[in-house]
Amino acid sequence: MTDEEPPRRRMVRLPTGGLDAGRHKPARLKTAYRRTPSQQAWLERQINDPFSAEARAKGYRSRAAFKLSEIDDRMKLIKRGSRIVDLGCAPGGWIQIALERGAGRVVGVDLLPVDPLDPAELLQMDFTDPACGPLLIETLGGAPDIVLSDMAPNTVGHRETDHIRIVGLIELAVAFAISVLKPGGAFVAKAFQGGETAAVIAELKLHFQKVQHIKPKASRADSSEVFLVATGFKG
Repeated sequence: MTDEEPPRRRMVRLPTGGLDAGRHKPARLKTAYRRTPSQQAWLERQINDPFSAEARAKGYRSRAAFKLSEIDDRMKLIKRGSRIVDLGCAPGGWIQIALERGAGRVVGVDLLPVDPLDPAELLQMDFTDPACGPLLIETLGGAPDIVLSDMAPNTVGHRETDHIRIVGLIELAVAFAISVLKPGGAFVAKAFQGGETAAVIAELKLHFQKVQHIKPKASRADSSEVFLVATGFKG
């Protein structure tokens, strides 16, 4: 599974900006003791973010849960009994939504450890490891109906390098989905405006009936984050 956590070494989240908190004056931290400016900014965003507050109230592990729930509300992807693979699943918000909406089997993978979310099965490993894909399908017990990807690379601050890493992960996720999905299946992946190539979209259109971009309301307004949603896998 985001832009929901302080910067740390991981494969699956990119930092993003804040979201307008409404007409009230934004809350400020009383002290910045031993916090870096980026950590302080992140904490202030969390304090003023209504989606983060609602996630805490509902017991979701991250505000990213609302991104998948909105996409599913629009596209009706998750059916009762669906088999789902979640790439970049930490901290588990998307898995919570998948289980809540009736998924039958869910397998997630992330570089970071994820607290148990029974009955989902969780793997801690690098998705780019060639052994990861086969292990995901073996653990799932068969072909998935949906492949989800909230992966994003570690950024280095060099625009061209970061762009290559973003595209590379999306391409890997697309190739995996095409190789394992059931006919009629769906693929959802985090991308960034200007971050994915025309070749990725063209590849998806070859294999799916419909491909579109969705920016959920839970995505921060000043973030370039969007989601690629491909449905009707041709098999």
